[in-house]
Amino acid sequence: MARRLKPVGLEFTESAPLRLVFAREVSAPPQAVFRALAEDVAGWPEWFSAVTLARPTDDGAGRDVRLRGGTRMRETILAADPDAVYAYRVDETNAPGIRALVEEWRLTPSGIGGTRVQWTFAADGVAAFRVGLRLGRAGLGRAFRDAVAALDRRIAANSRDSRAS
Repeated sequence: MARRLKPVGLEFTESAPLRLVFAREVSAPPQAVFRALAEDVAGWPEWFSAVTLARPTDDGAGRDVRLRGGTRMRETILAADPDAVYAYRVDETNAPGIRALVEEWRLTPSGIGGTRVQWTFAADGVAAFRVGLRLGRAGLGRAFRDAVAALDRRIAANSRDSRAS
């Protein structure tokens, strides 16, 4: 990893110069969504197509993540509150232009047994990075919606498989 980012905290999700927030309802319960996010880190590539590798580090206190296109990130978990929130900060990356980045996945019970998943992408970077991220908002939103839909299908399939066993 070439570059160390600013060590911001969870409050950065509210104060970041650039905040992109996306939300979607899923049929899976919050505890199942949380398990997939926080406990099955290695399973992320199965449902989030931009992720090619994810593995926990430091006894679960961090993550190493690789994205399509070659971006690598080393992350620190900032919050892991079962059924409520999972958040992490990028500490090191090979991506240019980023100064700070925190992603927060907030989980709220919804409907009968479902979950409202809200993803906040909070970032700071050089002007070209911020402009590029604003221009790429629609694509990032589509990636989030596709990922959460795939996650919901994966949780449902795993639930059916465990009931059949």
